[in-house]
Amino acid sequence: MQIIDYKAQLRKYYKPSDSTVELVDVPPMNFLMIDGQGDPESAPEYRDAVEALIIVSTALKALVKRADAIDYGIMPVETLWEADEPSRFSPELKSKWKWTLMIQQPTPVMRKNYEKALAEVKAKQNPAAIGKMRFESLKEGRSAQRLHVGPLAEEGPMIKAIHDRIASMGAKAFGKHHEIYLSDMKKATPDKWKTIIRQPYI
Repeated sequence: MQIIDYKAQLRKYYKPSDSTVELVDVPPMNFLMIDGQGDPESAPEYRDAVEALIIVSTALKALVKRADAIDYGIMPVETLWEADEPSRFSPELKSKWKWTLMIQQPTPVMRKNYEKALAEVKAKQNPAAIGKMRFESLKEGRSAQRLHVGPLAEEGPMIKAIHDRIASMGAKAFGKHHEIYLSDMKKATPDKWKTIIRQPYI
């Protein structure tokens, strides 16, 4: 059995500094994705999407372990938010937020594995959001990122710092605001939550 630490291999993209904005060139990666809209704290669609992504990612991990004798840890939950400006993340507009929830899939996971795992999960558990799921490649390219430690509601200054860094280079934010949740929010207290904030630019 080969055990691969993909989080360590992708350390550059999944463990940024918490003291300065870093610039990275993010390569293409494959993800399980589900699109939706609504307040992430209260919308059932958001919770259903997280559940489906974790269940299918777990099934894929088991399938690859059986077929290829490769074991690995499941990557963290991530969200793309459709907002180009920090002001659009106002608490008053949460019901209007559009999001793409996703989990990155390691290189051994191919589309044929995904189709097989999807069929297995539908037959056994059939989570509510599974019909909205897709397997897709994402290439963000040049991006600015930084680690935020603390409640999600306190991200504002960090988001501004990232946008200011982009503007200081004469560049422009492009694409979707990206968050990667490194902490188990059911176990850790909000002051210890670790979230990567990433913004592509051109």
